[in-house]
Amino acid sequence: MKKQDIINLILEERQNQDIKWGEQNHNIYKWLAILGEEVVEANKAALDNNYDEIITELIQIGAVTVAMIESLVRNREK
Repeated sequence: MKKQDIINLILEERQNQDIKWGEQNHNIYKWLAILGEEVVEANKAALDNNYDEIITELIQIGAVTVAMIESLVRNREK
């Protein structure tokens, strides 16, 4: 898988998150809790040797990270 393919998957997941949750504007601690929950899911998939699920969770981690940055920048500018 090429880097651009991975980035496209993360951007697709970001779009899915926006559709599901709408614009999210959490404080940094809430964002870190959300990110931590995704990391826990990736860890569980790793323990289960479920490589497809690991990739799915890593894409979600990437998308949550993008969402965090979007929110932090958006709200810092307000």
